[in-house]
Amino acid sequence: MTQKQVDQLNQQLRGIPPEEIIAWALERAKRPVLTTNFRPYEVAILHAVTDIDRTVPVIWCDTGYNTPQTYAHAEDLTYRLGLDIRLYVPKQTAAHRDAVMGIPGIDDPRHAEFTRQVKLEPFQRAMREFEPDLWFTNLRRGQTAHRDTLDILSLSKDGVLKVSPFYYWSDTQLDAYLEARNLPNEHRYFDPTKVLENRECGLHT
Repeated sequence: MTQKQVDQLNQQLRGIPPEEIIAWALERAKRPVLTTNFRPYEVAILHAVTDIDRTVPVIWCDTGYNTPQTYAHAEDLTYRLGLDIRLYVPKQTAAHRDAVMGIPGIDDPRHAEFTRQVKLEPFQRAMREFEPDLWFTNLRRGQTAHRDTLDILSLSKDGVLKVSPFYYWSDTQLDAYLEARNLPNEHRYFDPTKVLENRECGLHT
């Protein structure tokens, strides 16, 4: 799919409910995947996709540095929503890395290698194994400067069509979505590769 085609489709999809966007995307996909890190509001995309098709693989690249609350949240949602979790972890344990490198600050030259080890390499491994033609994400406008340049549909650097059904939704709208469906949220989340909330980790750039 070309960028021009993506732009044209985005004009048609704006204002359409997320559930309809997901159904539209699944009709066209042969190998869809859904990625998650169980950060705040991830439950919305997890619920919306699996409510339509519970067989979509859910790729979780666990850095090994999540909070206890995030791990408990992940276990709860996996059971509650019947998620088909496909877990990918770094090749080195967090304990080993902590002893050698720790968690480098974003100004430390080692931070790029840290990010590659705990997030980019597991993610790239997952994408090589699944070879998806469609990738559901929960990217939203206002999260980072880069994400503000995207839309409901965007193309990954490898040409995979990314679908972000809640792209134009606010936290308030998502709160209402979760409340209406009695879904839990979890805000005690830590991403060692981003450090700052409005900083990209490299998956979507």
